[in-house]
Amino acid sequence: MTSTITVPLYRLAHSRTGDKGNRSNISVIAWHPALWGVLVDQVTEAAVAQQFAQRRPHQVTRYLLPQLQAMNIVLDDVLDGGVNDSLNLDSHGKALSYLLLDMPVQVPAVLAQYLGGPPP
Repeated sequence: MTSTITVPLYRLAHSRTGDKGNRSNISVIAWHPALWGVLVDQVTEAAVAQQFAQRRPHQVTRYLLPQLQAMNIVLDDVLDGGVNDSLNLDSHGKALSYLLLDMPVQVPAVLAQYLGGPPP
């Protein structure tokens, strides 16, 4: 049995974000290539939809970019109608990346040396 540790996603990856209308676009980029497999296995469309359940995304689509050890996640209908239509002052796609990066991830202990970002 492989020993694992639970850490927030920001220890494995960083992100870039954007928004257009009512759609949020979040790219997740591994801190180290050794962490790519963990990201692919655990940052799935279903896991992201669950992380954003309170925002009720209509659809979550994940695009893998293995040569960059990155993925692009598109969340439809999560911005309360879009930045210009929303009464929510914090509805920009950029704010949502922090919600994704806080998602708990199980990492094999042997990969702990590759974790980046601030320590837990």
